[in-house]
Amino acid sequence: MSSMSRSLPYLFISLALSGCAANDLMVKRQAEAEAKIEFLIQSSKKAEQSHNELAALLQVQDERLKSAAGEIKVLKDEQLGLQVSDDELKATVASLVRQAQTPKVEIVNQPSPVKEGKESGPPAEYLKAFGLYSANNFSAAIESFESFLNTNPQSDYAANAVYWIGECHYTLSDLPKAKAAFSKVAELYPKSTKVPDALLKLGYTLSAMKEKEKAVEVFEKIITSYPSSHAAIKARERLNAR
Repeated sequence: MSSMSRSLPYLFISLALSGCAANDLMVKRQAEAEAKIEFLIQSSKKAEQSHNELAALLQVQDERLKSAAGEIKVLKDEQLGLQVSDDELKATVASLVRQAQTPKVEIVNQPSPVKEGKESGPPAEYLKAFGLYSANNFSAAIESFESFLNTNPQSDYAANAVYWIGECHYTLSDLPKAKAAFSKVAELYPKSTKVPDALLKLGYTLSAMKEKEKAVEVFEKIITSYPSSHAAIKARERLNAR
């Protein structure tokens, strides 16, 4: 046998081994490529998940900011209401001081009292209810004002009592009841000096209830019907702030 014939089997084996090595290398590189692709896919999914989580977080923060803005607006409205409350409190204190300074004269055989057209000052029941309101005991103040109205429906302070019932409900965030009370002041006691303030707080309440168009109508009514009142000034401020 010639040397060439003997070397042929070795040549075939060598070629076969080279082919196997090349095939193994190709498989290895394909596996590495697939691993890289899988890694990129996983990285893309993680990035998408992080993006979604960030978007959700931003949405929550936006809702919190909107909620905080609404609370700030309510607090501003309450501050304006407190200014009105302070004015009435000063008037009530002044009335009590005048009563305390008036000397009492005891009359023998005093005739039956004659009912006057106007009350000389706030009745005791009204003052008790207003004291509860001033002490921030709003639930008890509502009951006390309602008791006063049941026993004194024709009192000069009836409109005031209904107004303060509305203030109590407003402070307790019971907006539907606050709306009903403030509306009642204007409907049942149209000649009361408390009507402009009641309409102003009705406008604030409607705004808080997202009834913007109705609130604007109320503010415009205050400006038209009570142009020189303190309530008209506040109504203009609210309309200009829109």
